[in-house]
Amino acid sequence: MGGFVARLAQVVLAALLLYSAPATAQVPVPPLKARVTDLTSTLTADQRAALEAKLTTFETRRGSQVAVLLVPTTQPETVEQFATRVFDQWKLGRKGVDDGALLLVAKDDRKLRIEVGYGLEGVIPDAVAKRIIEEEIVLRFKQGDFYGGIAAGVDRILRVIDGEPLPPPKRSVAPGPGWSIETLFIGFIILTMVSQLLHSLLGRFLGSGVASIAAGIIGYVLAGFAVALVVGFVAFLISLFTGTAARHGSGWSSGGSWPSGGGSWSSSGSSSGGFSGGGGSSGGGGASGSW
Repeated sequence: MGGFVARLAQVVLAALLLYSAPATAQVPVPPLKARVTDLTSTLTADQRAALEAKLTTFETRRGSQVAVLLVPTTQPETVEQFATRVFDQWKLGRKGVDDGALLLVAKDDRKLRIEVGYGLEGVIPDAVAKRIIEEEIVLRFKQGDFYGGIAAGVDRILRVIDGEPLPPPKRSVAPGPGWSIETLFIGFIILTMVSQLLHSLLGRFLGSGVASIAAGIIGYVLAGFAVALVVGFVAFLISLFTGTAARHGSGWSSGGSWPSGGGSWSSSGSSSGGFSGGGGSSGGGGASGSW
């Protein structure tokens, strides 16, 4: 009995200690005094000045506000949560236009994010923001060139806002000659459509078999016998389960919501402390990355 009481006392004490332990404080959002804020001492004064001048000139000409923030860490928050909080407080972009963008770098966490305002979500959708991170920033960060990555990322963001499209993405190396991600995707769409037709004419199993043979023949022509066997088997499974899903009326759906910011701030200013956001809001659009 005494042992049970002692164990119970230990559990209660541990619970009290856990309950009374202070929660890890959030990283405070720094005041917005300039378009480039570096809390990691990564950038030199000349580098900050060059970025500041570029962003100031762009805002004067185009109206859109783009800011850069470097912090050591965003913990305990994720980079996405912290970026949302920064955007909510900084109010980047013009009020009602919401044409602001934030490039956030958490150096010690080795993570970064491009957060865009509502008004730029169509110009810089998530896929474009992800490509900017991967193709312009991360490659340079991995080489230790932080200024080069930030400058390249900022340049690409500004050019995209200006209406310049990204170059076509590099084609991925695929399993065998004549194959690519685009080919596989198109093939999947065609296989799904053909499978529905064959199922209605021949039944689910027989139709899947015919689709498998056709896919195997194509695989043999493009990549040889071994690939043909794999492609045929995969095509059979896809065709079979596509038919099953269609019969049960299953489908894809997506949804979700993000917190948004608002408010009214005055625009314009200088790097000496007069710069502020213009009242813009973000709905969580953008992309994140790591190196």
